[in-house]
Parts: sequence; structure tokens; C-alpha cells
Amino acid sequence: MSPPSPPPWVHPGVRLIEAERSVGWAEIAVQADAFEAAFRAAGGRVVLPPDGVPALVAALVAAERSGVELHLSRRASVEAAAKPHEPGFAVLMETSGTTGTPKLIRHDFQRLRGRLRGAADPDARWLLAYEPAAFAGLQVILTALAAGATLVSAPGAGAAELARLAVRHAVTHISATPSFWRAFLLALDGAAPPLVAVTLGGEVADQSLLDRLAARFPTAKLRHIYASTEAGALFAVGDGKAGFPAAWLDDGIDGVGLRLGDGVLEVNSPRAMLGHDGGWLSTGDVVEVRGDRALFAGRLDGRVNVGGVKVSPEVVEQLLLDVPGVRDALVQAAANPVTGHILTALVVPAPGAEETALRAAIRTAVADLPPAARPRLVTLTGSIALGAAGKKTRKGTA
Repeated sequence: MSPPSPPPWVHPGVRLIEAERSVGWAEIAVQADAFEAAFRAAGGRVVLPPDGVPALVAALVAAERSGVELHLSRRASVEAAAKPHEPGFAVLMETSGTTGTPKLIRHDFQRLRGRLRGAADPDARWLLAYEPAAFAGLQVILTALAAGATLVSAPGAGAAELARLAVRHAVTHISATPSFWRAFLLALDGAAPPLVAVTLGGEVADQSLLDRLAARFPTAKLRHIYASTEAGALFAVGDGKAGFPAAWLDDGIDGVGLRLGDGVLEVNSPRAMLGHDGGWLSTGDVVEVRGDRALFAGRLDGRVNVGGVKVSPEVVEQLLLDVPGVRDALVQAAANPVTGHILTALVVPAPGAEETALRAAIRTAVADLPPAARPRLVTLTGSIALGAAGKKTRKGTA
């Protein structure tokens, strides 16, 4: 017996490779039927805990058929609310909680699918480097589904394992955080996947990393995207430069309005979360205009109080990432009995970097910063741990 036809957003030729198991539409359809029966019995709102990509896709199919709200949880244990926000199919997603308590955001599924890029290439082989239930992860999954492409995933795997899978499966497309890309480049040992598309998102894409990716994958299309769980997919920058053209603050881009309010980027997007009134939405990202470029300067809620002075760990971190011999860095706060907090830095040296010279270069790089913004402790390390969202986890903001 042949499976039913897939919904319009799932190409029948799609292949999902996870845990060395290859799944196609026929297998997805069987699981979707089982989910549908359970969802109709539950009604209202249902929760899907982390269970891999095939289960997530099947749950989306079943939720659309059943007309229920589907909460894609990033936690193993969570209870559904007694009543949905509104009747009908919608997708509920959790923010990453990188700088605070995660929030639950409700999205119209049609809007989520409205800005898929690269969805016309059935020969693409995608690597999923985000959590499946994250906004960025779902965008990658939906792109592969629409194209009938191959999607390789290994939820919970680190950069080294994903680099191995990317080479083994000849992956052509990767979208990931800048932090993941730095770890991915370090993990590649000689061989590299035949990438034709390199995409960055979720964190600030610094110029040094963009340059390194362009040099390592010279024939790949390189771009960094700006999106959030609340605002949806907003814009992509493909000129190889950090930040975005300052002219977009006046003219907007791709139907999205951009402006600065007290130095913080505000957006007006037709793809924002449900329940938003359609007006301007503050992103919480600080932006500085330098010449014809608008550059990101950290999160407003990520600033640290050092002796009464508010400093941005992310701005200091970007400075360290530009130091020759630094492959990765994490700047964060540590408690201090005198100033309340101080900044500390973890630094991953580039292969062959000499410690004494590297420390001297770091001291020179931060010498012109205000005293409160200079890291008081610099520790060299082989790697920097990433959170489940593929981002660096900071602590001690105040």
C-alpha cells in the first residue's frame, strides 16, 4: 500500500539521515498517522519533546491535519497549557534563553515557510547544526523538505562529530552559528566537505571569521542572516562584510523595516510572531553606524556592570577575535568583591601560536579600552563549550 501524498511543503523525494538511518516520506507518513490519532484525541495544544528530525517532521504533518497547536519543546519534560492561545494549527517555539529565561513564541506555519531560501535544489545535502526545535533549525529542516533534498542530522553531537558526518556524506549546505563555524574549522582535519553554501546566523558574524570561511571554501556562497524566534527571518547579507549596509536603516530590505531606537535595532516585519500588533519590535541588539556600515555591538541585556560602568562582553570578544593567532574567544563576567564584576576571557589559540607572543598581542589589542572593559584574566584553552543552541553561553550579566 502506497503512502498518502505529502503536504505541499514536503517534497516526496526528501531523505532524512539520522543515527545512520535513512528515512523517506513513506516512513514519515506512518509516524504522522500515529501522531494524528493521538493529537486529535488530545485536542487543543500538544507538546513534542526532543525526539529527532523524522519525528518532528511527522508531528508537523499530523498537527496540520489535526488543527492543533504544536509546541516544539527543547526540553525533555514539559507540560502543555490547558488551552491553546487560539484555535487552529500553529507552531510554538522556545527562545534559546542564552541571556535569560526562555520564552514561548507562537508562529503561523505559513509565515515560517514564507522566506525559505535555496529550496529549489533537490541535489543539496544539508547538515543540521542547530537544534531541530530551534527557529534556525526548523528553517533548515523546512528548506530541505521543500526541495526534496537530503538532510543529515545528529542531535546532541558536537562540532567534531558533525564535521566527520559532513565529510562522510559530502554535505553541500551548512547553516550554523559563528561559534559552531569556528569549532567546525578547527575540527576539519585535511579533508573538507564540498560546500557550495556557507551560512551564519544566531550570533554576530565577525570579519575575521567571514574571511577565514571565504578562504577555506572559496567557491561557496557565503552569507550571514539575521533572524530571531520572535521576529522571524529578517534579512541576509551576502557581500562578505560584517554587519549590514547602513542604507537599510532608511530603505528597509525585503519588506522588512529597520531603524535604531536609542542605539538598539528595531524591526517591522510581516513574518513576526503571532500576537504581535504589526508595529515596531525591539530586537535588543545594539547597532553602531560606521560610515556606510551598520555593525552589531552586542546585546543590550548582555551588558555587565563593572564598578558602575556598563560594558559589553561581546564587543570585547569581537576585538579579541581580530587578534592574529586567536581562533576563538569567550568574554564573560566573574564576580568581584570590589567592582561587583570583572571581565574574563577564554581564548583558543590558532595552531602554532606561541603563548608569550599571543598574550602580548592580546594586551596590545585591549590597551585602548576603558579599564572596566579590559579582561582581567585571560585563560588559554583548547576549545570553548557551546550550549545546545550552538551559541556561547555567557554568565554574570548585570
